[in-house]
Amino acid sequence: QVQLVESGGGLVQPGDSLRLSCVGSGRALSRPGMGWFRQAPGKSREFVAAIAWHGYGADYADAVEGRFTISKGSAENTVILQMDSLRPEDTAVYYCAAGDNVAAVRNSLNLIWGQGIQVTVSS
Repeated sequence: QVQLVESGGGLVQPGDSLRLSCVGSGRALSRPGMGWFRQAPGKSREFVAAIAWHGYGADYADAVEGRFTISKGSAENTVILQMDSLRPEDTAVYYCAAGDNVAAVRNSLNLIWGQGIQVTVSS
């Protein structure tokens, strides 16, 4: 049973924007916190951003603060990651995750994970 499904990844040039979406279902909907992580080749998975399902309390990693925005989508059970001013170092597989609250998401505590989606930033 798939509970978190990501979409919107792809190949873009440096400075471009990209919008990732995550749709939750099943048990994921019982988790009040939602967020995004990423894993670049040869590196460990890292926190990107988190928000509560009601759309408040956003939290960001320093590397993306001011460039990325996480928000509740207009469609039901959807969380959006708007990525602006993309850099080659943003290249990674991006994962959606659900947890008990924003702090639990940031600290990777007992999360439900999506399958991941590739984002490549290259000229």
